[in-house]
Amino acid sequence: MLVQEDKLKKFILDSGLASRAEVAAAEKEAEKAGGSVGDVLVKGGKLSSDDLRRVQAYILGIPFVDLKVQKIDFDTLSLIPEPIARKHNVVAFRKTASGLEVAMLDVDDLEAIDFVRKKVGTRILTRLTDVESIKNVLLQYQKSLKAEFGDIIQQDAQSIKAVSESEDTPVSEKDLKKLAEDLPVVRIVDTLLNHAIIQNASDIHIEPMENQLLIRYRIDGILHDAMVLPRDSAPGITARIKVLSNLKLDEKRLPQDGRFKIEFNNEKVSFRVSTLPTHHGEKTVMRLLREASGGFSLESLGFHGAGLEALHNAMKQRVGMLLVTGPTGSGKTTTLYTALDILNTADVNISTVEDPIEYQMPRINQTQVKPEIGLTFANGLRALLRQDPDIIMVGEIRDGETASLGINAALTGHLVLSTLHTNSAAGAIPRFIDMGAEPFLIISTVNVIVAQRLVRKLCGAKDKYFLTKSEIEALSKKADLERVLKALIEEGIVPKGTDWDEVPLYKPKPSLECEEGYKGRIGIHEVLKMTPGIRSHVIVNSPAEKIEEQARKEGMLTMLEDGLFKAANGMTTIEEVFRVVSE
Repeated sequence: MLVQEDKLKKFILDSGLASRAEVAAAEKEAEKAGGSVGDVLVKGGKLSSDDLRRVQAYILGIPFVDLKVQKIDFDTLSLIPEPIARKHNVVAFRKTASGLEVAMLDVDDLEAIDFVRKKVGTRILTRLTDVESIKNVLLQYQKSLKAEFGDIIQQDAQSIKAVSESEDTPVSEKDLKKLAEDLPVVRIVDTLLNHAIIQNASDIHIEPMENQLLIRYRIDGILHDAMVLPRDSAPGITARIKVLSNLKLDEKRLPQDGRFKIEFNNEKVSFRVSTLPTHHGEKTVMRLLREASGGFSLESLGFHGAGLEALHNAMKQRVGMLLVTGPTGSGKTTTLYTALDILNTADVNISTVEDPIEYQMPRINQTQVKPEIGLTFANGLRALLRQDPDIIMVGEIRDGETASLGINAALTGHLVLSTLHTNSAAGAIPRFIDMGAEPFLIISTVNVIVAQRLVRKLCGAKDKYFLTKSEIEALSKKADLERVLKALIEEGIVPKGTDWDEVPLYKPKPSLECEEGYKGRIGIHEVLKMTPGIRSHVIVNSPAEKIEEQARKEGMLTMLEDGLFKAANGMTTIEEVFRVVSE
């Protein structure tokens, strides 16, 4: 904001916000750097940025508004979309006959002002505010949307036509289709989907109970009750979802799978739908797949140190296999896509065979598995090998045929990336052998095996604490604390010579912005390299325990140890690590 320096200095001195000596020193520094006295005072901690904003507002004659405790009407608030409000720190807070009043941190942000003017088609009256006010209003977006959606759903649920059916008199497909097109049902389902996207849910569970319909969202790996609807709304909601995903409306005795796609807030989201007959009716689960998700790096996924280096080295190879293991929902596909994104250069041909295609990636040939017409992972992989690929990604190795084809592809000059369902990195080798793979072929092809889980990340506000001697002793029975401490020192997280009782750990601190103290998730990993020592165990068909023991001797951090590393780094908590890592 263009404020005359003389006026600014005079007002700061008159108001007693800074001393004469501090202003004089700031003036000298501003002359040297070619900046403003106000900015220098803020940088030096002599003046808060909010105080400077108030001073500038007063000098320029722009009203300053305090919105720290003000509740804003949702209709006014929603005139500016939440992503724009967050990006530009601009919020609509009052609509009057003379125009729309918007509060900003920077009234010189002409781009944001112009956007709001075009969107609402009325005069914009700019006001200055402080950071805390903007934070409070941004928080109201989520709360208002939750309340708004809850109200819409409850109102519409009351007006749904009840459907009575029994095993002897099932509802006809025609009646179900009519029910699925009923306006309250359409609105409820649309609202549920939009609400789940806003909540950043990964799954929606719609579960019929004896007297009610329970809706739950999985957020950051934990299921939360979202809302309870009348039992009568279940047939209509299930029918509507079946219509969207092109499933048979009158088939209620067998499980069905389908998918559909919607666009919300300029974001394309795919829904993978699964229905399952239960005692009280059909349970529906929808997995949300955000097509624009991407732009990750291996570091942002949680890889670090020796594990990160081993993974990068495996990706530099032009032949061999890179396997990622873990249970469903542990982020395996995201890790593979991140690796593909790094490998996706102009000089290589990358092809994938997946079920489903979770993210669409430019310049990569992605094939969707369709078992009902004979396009299985094995058949798809066989066809891919005739397409002259350099790098192949197989969504999952489920059977001996796919395992054999994958190994042959890796032997014949391809880099193969894939996933397996095992609990640990070492457990992938016996699983491979169970599928019929020969040990001598495994040691010739597999470069690296990554096992992973997802833990919830702590929010910015958290409580620090230190372990007691007895806690350290108990922990040392489950993990090699010396190895974890060595990694923390090597990566500069704690200074040299630190003991475990001096390593700070953290607990969640729930707040208005972060209700549970956690937000988002990060991976904990173990990265097993195929070294000569590991090969000697694989060739004699050693059990997973022996292979893991050898990998640990060679410096591999287990998932539990990597979790402790991240807990000491302030990313998560020890409790969260033990929640996801089975002993």
